[in-house]
Amino acid sequence: MQLSPEDEVELRRLRWKCRRGMRELDQLFGRYLDRKWRQASVVERAVFLRLLECEDDKLWHWFMGHEVPPDAELATLVSAIRQLPA
Repeated sequence: MQLSPEDEVELRRLRWKCRRGMRELDQLFGRYLDRKWRQASVVERAVFLRLLECEDDKLWHWFMGHEVPPDAELATLVSAIRQLPA
């Protein structure tokens, strides 16, 4: 899928923002960007941006399955990202 120049800029910006300093989180976010972001709806992209605003310790607990995000949209996206094959 060919991205618009604006989407290419956004994707590069997101890759930088996804660098969390925790290898596991970096890999999960990178996997989502590589495999799903291009096809994601505007709504899903907005949820992903909200997810990136969350604190790393919360993200860690959510992605490791220790807790579930209280927001249903975040919980759905976290679950979808966790299920992406390595």
